[in-house]
This record gives sequence, structure tokens and C-alpha cells, in this order.
Amino acid sequence: MSIGAVLLRLRQKYSRGFRVAYARDRVRPRILNTAPITDTNDSRCEIHVLTSAQDWLNLIWTLKSFYLMSGRHYALCVHEDGSVPPEGLEAIRKHFPAARILLRADADRQARDFLRGYPRCEAFRQANALALKLFDFKMSLRSPRMLLFDSDLLFFREPSAFLNRAEDPAYLRNTFNRDVETSYSFDWRIVEERLGFEVTEEVNSGFGVIQPDSMRVDWIEECLGLDGILDGHPWRIEQTLFALLSSRYGVELLPQDYQVYLTPGLGERPFRHYVGAVRHLMYSEGMLRLVKQGLLDMKPAPSTDKAMVSMATALSQRSSV
Repeated sequence: MSIGAVLLRLRQKYSRGFRVAYARDRVRPRILNTAPITDTNDSRCEIHVLTSAQDWLNLIWTLKSFYLMSGRHYALCVHEDGSVPPEGLEAIRKHFPAARILLRADADRQARDFLRGYPRCEAFRQANALALKLFDFKMSLRSPRMLLFDSDLLFFREPSAFLNRAEDPAYLRNTFNRDVETSYSFDWRIVEERLGFEVTEEVNSGFGVIQPDSMRVDWIEECLGLDGILDGHPWRIEQTLFALLSSRYGVELLPQDYQVYLTPGLGERPFRHYVGAVRHLMYSEGMLRLVKQGLLDMKPAPSTDKAMVSMATALSQRSSV
């Protein structure tokens, strides 16, 4: 390797500083040495998450921090986008042995039947990897409530407001964390005129509670026919569709402690969504906080809610930094 190539690699590795590089490259893999979460059999809710070759290790942090801090045992379905390497799939299976893992090749076959008769939906799923969050999550759901997760969430205390909405049978809206701003793929103000409902702003589709009846394929097909919806940033189209479906069905945003923000610092928040602009903080801030709380040192308690809650309490009490 030439000197120039070595210097380029060093600049890339340390572009966010030594603390980020240390946390990302040395601390992050240590999650693989922790004990598995063996009981994910609570069918009241089912977590659905899409992951990739770049995100699967972060996903293990996301899920372990959630299960340990929440004390819950919700069912889990992991969707891979076709890029996750064999060692990533093996690690997910090892650490969440009761989870379902839906491989992209298998999902493609199921989706042909699920989307038959909806040509816009079929074309969108083929063209946009994030479309799997809309179609594959719905077609494979086995619980009355879907919990929508991205691979870049970390939990530091029990996310009480989120859990209350997830578990309340009388709560019949969708709910999401609030984005920094309204980040949709087109001018959503035409929707009221075209489809007859107002669109809720600032929906972020990285974390939420979804009522399955809101995920209607015929509604998605109709929305995909709106002028300009496919012309915006590819990463925003799926989020736009979640916002449209939820606005039509009924939606409420989570409290301020769950809002996306772009500055360092956690305060007493129970959770943070480390979107792309602050992904480096997931390592240097979030993972190092969880290390100080003892996440890497503690083994899962016996499979009872009481034991899990006790462990979550112990972890949260070690959160001073």
C-alpha cells in the first residue's frame, strides 16, 4: 500500500477524532461477547427492523439496550436487505435466538403475491431498499401492534411514554419520534386537496408504534400516484409514505425527550435516535454511556418481567457520566 493510500485510510478512520474511532472500532464489537437475549416471545407487540451490511452490529446494540432497559420480551423480526454477510446473520441469530430473520430473497418471493395488483407498490419496492419497511414489515407481522425500529437507536432508561402507547389497547393511533424538521420527498400540502386529509409534519419513521390497519396497500398505491412523491431524496420517500398513511389513519408524535436533535449531549433522555448527521455520536456518546452503565458487563436475568425490570433499574442507576 502506498504512503498516500495509508494517509487516506488514516484520515478516513480518524475523521471524527480518536474518541469516535476508539468507540466504533474497539468498543462496539464487544457487544458480541455479551450473553444472548433468549426470551423474545411476548406477542402483544412485534419489533420489526431493517438492517444491512453497514448496520447489523449497531442493530445488536439497539436491540440489547432496548430489551435490557425496558424489561420487555416483545417478539422480534429482523429484515435484512440482501447485503448482510453470513457472519452478521449468524451473530443476530446467536444473540436473539427466538427472533425471526427474514432474508431478502425469501421476502422477494412473498412480496410478489402480497403486492399483486398494485403496480406502483411493486415498482417502488424493487427500486427503493427502504420500501421494505412498508411492505415487508406489514406482510410478515404476527402481532396486533408493530413496533418500528431503525438500526441506529440506543436506550438509556425505560422509554415509558413509548411503552405506554405500545401496550395500551385503547391507544389506536400511530406514534413516532419527532424529526428535526419536516423531511418529506415532495410538497405534502397538495395532499389535502387531492386526498382530503391534512398531513402531520415532522414525522420520523425510525421509531414508532404502528397500527397494522394503517398500513393499507391500496392507500400506498394511491399515495404513490401523487405528483412528485418519487422525485425527492430516495431516503425520504418511505418516511413520507409513513407520514401520509398515519395522517390519514390517526397519528401522534412522542414527547420531546424522543425528538431527533443534532447536538451532543444526552441529559436525562431515555433514548436517542442517532440519524446520519450524528451517527458518530452513537459511538462516542451513546455506546460509551452504555458501557459506563454496565451494559457490556451484565448478563441477561432469568426470563421474567420482574427480573428484567430489576436489571433495567440497576443499569439506569449507573448512568452518571
